[in-house]
Amino acid sequence: MIKTLSDFLLRKEEHLNLVRRELHQIPEPGWCEYQTTAYIYNFMQDFPFDLFIGVEAVDSDARMGLPSEKENAHFFKLAEQAGVDPYLLDKTADGHTGLAAVLRTGRPGPDTVLRFDIDALPITEAEAEHKPYEEGFVSLHPGTMHACGHDGHAAIGLFTAAYLAQVKEQLTGTITILFQPAEEGSRGAEAMVKKGWLDHKDYFLSGHIGLHDLATGTIVSGTYQFLATTKINAAFEGISAHAGVNPSEGKNALLAAATAAVQLHTIAPGREGMTRLNVGTLHGGEGRNIIPSYASMMIETRGETNELNSYMEKEALRILNASAAMYDVTPVLETAGKGVTAESSTKIGEALKQKRGAYVENVLEPLPLGGSEDAAIMMNRVHEAGGEAAYFIYGTRLPYGHHHPQFDYDEKVLPAAVEALCMLLHDYHGEERI
Repeated sequence: MIKTLSDFLLRKEEHLNLVRRELHQIPEPGWCEYQTTAYIYNFMQDFPFDLFIGVEAVDSDARMGLPSEKENAHFFKLAEQAGVDPYLLDKTADGHTGLAAVLRTGRPGPDTVLRFDIDALPITEAEAEHKPYEEGFVSLHPGTMHACGHDGHAAIGLFTAAYLAQVKEQLTGTITILFQPAEEGSRGAEAMVKKGWLDHKDYFLSGHIGLHDLATGTIVSGTYQFLATTKINAAFEGISAHAGVNPSEGKNALLAAATAAVQLHTIAPGREGMTRLNVGTLHGGEGRNIIPSYASMMIETRGETNELNSYMEKEALRILNASAAMYDVTPVLETAGKGVTAESSTKIGEALKQKRGAYVENVLEPLPLGGSEDAAIMMNRVHEAGGEAAYFIYGTRLPYGHHHPQFDYDEKVLPAAVEALCMLLHDYHGEERI
C-alpha cells in the first residue's frame, strides 16, 4: 500500500498544486464560500462518495456570525458571474455553504471523520515579493485572501478523497470528509456538529499548515493548548445632533465605543493560565459636525481553559455595558463565534510517529497550538463518545506569518499532509495494514 500511495502522490503532485492555486484565486469569507463549495462538489461528484450540501451539511440555526446581507449578496453575485451551477447556488443560498462527503465501503470497520476548513480572510493580498502574484494565482476577489492556508487544507481534503476513491475496494468501514465553512472566528464547526456528523465516531483527524517553523516534510503528531475563545460583535446606538448648535441633545455612541476599547484592555489576566483580548475593529460616526449616533466593534477573548475564557468574556461584557451606560447609549451585543479547549489523543499520535513515506520525512511529538481552532468542538464530541481525535501540524517554512498579506507556503507540504492522513486511514480502514 505504501507503494500505491507514493505512486499516487508522485503522479498527482502537479495537479494537487494546481487545485490549491485555483482555490487560492477564489477566496470567500465564512458562510459565503459559494464558489469554493461548488468547486469541491464538482471535483468530487464522480468519486464513490455520497455528497451533502446546504441544510443537509449544516444546521441552519447553529450557524454563528453570519455575514451582512450586503456581504452575502456580493459573494453570491460573484459566484453567479463565475458560472456556478444554479442548482448548487440554490442549495447553498443564504449562507448554507460547506460540504460533507461519505464513503461507505460496505464492509464492517471503523467510522472515521476528517475535517478541512475552506474559508478565507478579509485581507487585501500583497503583490510585491509574493509568489501568488508573481506566478499568476493571486486572489481574484479584492479585499479577500487565503492568508491562513485554507486553500491548501481544502486541496489536501480533495486529494485524500481522490486516493480513497482509488483504493475503496481495499478499505473497510465508513469515512466521512467534512469541508467546513466559517472556521475563522470559530463560527462554523458547531453547525456541522449539530447536524450529527461527529456522533459516535471512532476517529477524527484534522490539521493545519504551518503554525510552527518546521521543515517541509515534518508532521507534528498532535496538538494541545487550544485556547477557548468568544467572538463578540458590539454595537452602540445613540442619538444624532448638531455638534455646534445643540450637542447636549445628542448621545455619543462613538465615545462609548472608544471608552470600551480602552477599558477592555485593562481586564486583569487570569492567574490560572493564559488569557487574551483583542479589539479588532472600531467603526462609527457620520461626519465631523455630527454627534455620532452609531458605532460598532469586533472583539475577541481567549483563555487557556474554558473557565479562563468565560472570565474574560464576562468582564468584557461588563465593560461594554458600563461604557454604554456612561454615555447613555444602547448596547447591542452578539456572540458571533465560540471556541473551546481540546487535546489530541496520544494513541493517534503514537501511530503517526511510526510513519514515513515519499513526502513524510519526520514526525514530531505533540506541540502546543497556542491559538483557537474550531475543530476543537468536533474533537470533543468524538472524545465524549469514546473515540480518538487528533489535530496535526503540517510543517513548512513560512516567509510571512498567518493572516499576513504576503502569507504563502511551500507547496510540498500538500502531498506530505495527504500522505500522513492516508497512511493513518490505511491503519484504521485497510484490509492490509501498512
